Amino acid sequence: MTNPTQSLVFPLGNWRDPARPTELTRDSILVVDDEPRLRESTVLLLAHEGREITQCGTGTEALALIEQRDVDLILLDLNLPDISGIEVMAHLRRLPSKATVIVISADRQIDSAIQSLRNGVYEFLRKPFKPEQLERVVENALHERRLVHSHTLMSARLEQSEHLHRFLVDQSPDIIYTLDEQGCFLFISGRVESLLGFDRKELIGKHFSSLLHDEDREVAAFAFAERRTGDRSSNNIEVRLRRKENNGYLHFDSRLIVTILSATGLYEGPQNRGEQRFVGTYGVARDITERKRAEELVSFHAYHDQLTGLPNRTLFRDRLTVALRQSKRRENVVAIVFLDLDRFKLVNDTYGHAEGDRLLKSFAERLSAQLRAGDTLARQGGDEFTIILPDLVRIDDAATIGEKIVEAMRAPFIVAEQEFVATVSMGISVFPKDGDSPEALIRNADLAMYHIKKSGKNSLAFFTEEMSQGQWDRIALENDLRRAHERGEFELAYQPQISVARTRMIGMEALLRWRHPKLGLLDPSHFLALAEEAGFINAISDWVLNEACRQLAVWHAIGHRGLRMSVNLSPREFERDDIVERVTSAIGRHQLAPGALEVEITENLLLQDADRVIDKVRTLRRCGVHVAIDDFGTRYSSLNYLRRFPVSSIKIDQSFIHTLAADAGVASIIRAFVGIADGFSLHLVAEGVETSAQVAALQDLGCDIMQGYHFLQPSKAQIVEDLLLTYPAVAE
Repeated sequence: MTNPTQSLVFPLGNWRDPARPTELTRDSILVVDDEPRLRESTVLLLAHEGREITQCGTGTEALALIEQRDVDLILLDLNLPDISGIEVMAHLRRLPSKATVIVISADRQIDSAIQSLRNGVYEFLRKPFKPEQLERVVENALHERRLVHSHTLMSARLEQSEHLHRFLVDQSPDIIYTLDEQGCFLFISGRVESLLGFDRKELIGKHFSSLLHDEDREVAAFAFAERRTGDRSSNNIEVRLRRKENNGYLHFDSRLIVTILSATGLYEGPQNRGEQRFVGTYGVARDITERKRAEELVSFHAYHDQLTGLPNRTLFRDRLTVALRQSKRRENVVAIVFLDLDRFKLVNDTYGHAEGDRLLKSFAERLSAQLRAGDTLARQGGDEFTIILPDLVRIDDAATIGEKIVEAMRAPFIVAEQEFVATVSMGISVFPKDGDSPEALIRNADLAMYHIKKSGKNSLAFFTEEMSQGQWDRIALENDLRRAHERGEFELAYQPQISVARTRMIGMEALLRWRHPKLGLLDPSHFLALAEEAGFINAISDWVLNEACRQLAVWHAIGHRGLRMSVNLSPREFERDDIVERVTSAIGRHQLAPGALEVEITENLLLQDADRVIDKVRTLRRCGVHVAIDDFGTRYSSLNYLRRFPVSSIKIDQSFIHTLAADAGVASIIRAFVGIADGFSLHLVAEGVETSAQVAALQDLGCDIMQGYHFLQPSKAQIVEDLLLTYPAVAE
């Protein structure tokens, strides 16, 4: 005899109908009838893949099963031996899980049907019934139940998705907005409140132009209310937004918000029929104010002297080039003044660099006051300044301005609370008489200035051909340089790069020296430019690469395997196609890992044939060689070039380190450098560190790797090995 309470599970097939049960869901059916044979026949009739059918013979058993498990469909007889089907349905209505009920009964009373319908029955079938009728009713009931469940699930997911989307929008650091077809705000995210000071509600219905800076209205008119879509839509358009304050908008030269804007048009209607109607714009505005400030700060210092704020050499040469072109068209005279502050070294040695810096700034201010509005005053470095005097009618006009400068310097400066009378030595060259290029004019003005220096200072002199006699000395030096390699007069000094936090020596910079038989030990500033001009630089670079790799191999062999060697390469080297092969050959010759060598290039290299240089730098990086930008921040520190050049390190120029304590703005610059290095995943090295105070300040700013006299001046290999005992170079 069949057990009145039992379950039959039918296997699932590869059913594709989304309204049918999947492999993860089954339709649960409960057959409740006191006639065993009818139950059995009903189970066999309804047997279908994906269905789980349970049967029982009493109302009590049915209620017990329903409380234990979820049931989708109940086939219920009204006349049961213990309690009626009406009572079962009444109990079901009190349960949280609602099953669909189909009544199958021989009861022909109309009241039974009415009570069943009042209890929410899905269908009322009278016995006897046709099998296909039961199958159809059951399938319809299950199908409708699945649809209701699917709709409920979809609604819950949509609600969850809406909550998630709103959370992401509200928590986004960007301003997210939508506009109607007239350009008025339909929605704007809460970020506008913290960023611009507006209540988001007060912007709804207002035109987007109310947020724009006056000068950006034209450029942002199409970008903010973009109608285009896809690749043609606006992307990363730079727009300035105005902040709201209690007294109105902030002024342009005070605080404003710089954003990059991306927007796309919104349309409704069938896309494939070309009947879409523009309904508005969706856009995102990202705050890049701090990034722009950092870029502008770096850009300013690329073309201006950090101490005085005057144009630097690069900007001076650009302006001189323009002045010479204008002079050719106007057929007038341009004078170049090369000026040196006499006895400046005495101030530095007596009162210290801080007082010397204050004197230079005061000197620059007084000097600027003597010039015309169209003149250019620049600082070349140290105590040397240059001046462009354009649009002169007569050559003697330059002498008049020079004498005015000499006279202005008669008033004393205050240095360390003491009066100090500063005198100047000036050399003047004139275009076109003394040269037709910026280089020639600056060089000849420099020669004239040194002529005054030797003649007693505190005066001025025009360049003459006799002053160029010193060029013969240069030729003699060139001849000595040609034979220096053959005579073995080159040598390398080494200066370590220290990770202060880890107390480790992580790198070593190889620095070239020339032990001249008459002039003594010369650093590259005395002969490198000459070597480049005379064509000796390639042979010198090959010697440096080979010697540096040889010494590094020695240090690795005695256990200092964590040490990396940095070698400076002239920009001229990257004009040759064999630079990569020469570097890798030196590495392979001494059986070093490519990552053990770092090639240092200067920012000047970025201004040359960028594409060719980038290809060579990339090839070096693919070979495993590290590449660093030396003297970063003094010339052309373009973030765009950093993005394109696959460099691994940047080295902060020592001029920033030397003025760190005296100039509060330098800390902001170095902090910007740290942020740039972090953003581009670059190593950052501070050069020229000389004091413990500088070490502490750099650590506070986030810079860990340092190089300078505080640790060790450039020294021979044997001396460096002693320092390795304090700062071991262990491979990690």
